[in-house]
Amino acid sequence: MLGKTANGIFWMYRSLERAENTSRLVETGQRIALTRLGDTSDEWRSILQTAGVISGYDQHYDSYAGDTVIDWLLRDLNNSSSVQSVIRNARQNARLVRTALTHDVWEATNGCYMEATKHLTRKVTERDLPNVLGLVRQRAALVRGATHGTMLRNDIYDFARLGTFIERADNTARILDVKYYVLLPSMMSVGSSIDNVQWDTILRSLSANGGFRMEYGSATSPRDIAQFLILDRRMPRSLAFCANKLRENLHYLENTHGSDKPSITMAEDLVSGPLSRPIDDIFDQGLHEFTQDTLAKIAKLSRQIEIDFRFYE
Repeated sequence: MLGKTANGIFWMYRSLERAENTSRLVETGQRIALTRLGDTSDEWRSILQTAGVISGYDQHYDSYAGDTVIDWLLRDLNNSSSVQSVIRNARQNARLVRTALTHDVWEATNGCYMEATKHLTRKVTERDLPNVLGLVRQRAALVRGATHGTMLRNDIYDFARLGTFIERADNTARILDVKYYVLLPSMMSVGSSIDNVQWDTILRSLSANGGFRMEYGSATSPRDIAQFLILDRRMPRSLAFCANKLRENLHYLENTHGSDKPSITMAEDLVSGPLSRPIDDIFDQGLHEFTQDTLAKIAKLSRQIEIDFRFYE
């Protein structure tokens, strides 16, 4: 496969995953705002920080009003990570690699772009927001379903999975760092009285609340939430699950291309290193330090994949 094709596939799926993740962040921010009687600017600021777009926002706005933040995250083309921007980027990459996609995947991607464009042409009202956010997630899910149902399990599929799980792991680590660390700044706070709505927000941001309740019941424990979102290999958005999928697909590529590449070693180290430790060891290290270290490893792995498979040649 040409490096440019691998690059297009990787970023197409990474962009679609980012659109879905951002829609979840907006939804959880709105849910928290509706439960607050006073100022919600701190919550919206933390949503921007989680999404990694706060510096760009601060260049354009001097307050964190909910409707302004939502518009920046959903529609503003000055924000390269807005839902509209990344869906446009996904479709552009899909067009560049059209011959590598099945008809069903292309149609699902094009449909996602057309529907998102139609609903994001103008500012989204509070009344329409739940439907628009649901549409973004549903359309992204249709692309994922078409991919699983129609694509050959070859190197094209592997690069699609790498893009998906790099983005998903990055998102999970960011949510843990911004939300969990703010709420639980030290080991002394473990087991203390906390705001259950905030904890529910962390789980909802990752569509993990249903799975968590099935596994742990109605009790909300900081340790259990961290265990579930970091180390549970059955949870599709946990760091351990994502890292295992990255390692798995890199090994498939190794079998296809017949060479051992540095990215494979980095993925192996991620799985067998920080994501194989007991949760108590992670707390001892400090959750902020752990998530920052993990984010750095994910970013380095992403860059190494680009180098190993010559994305720009």
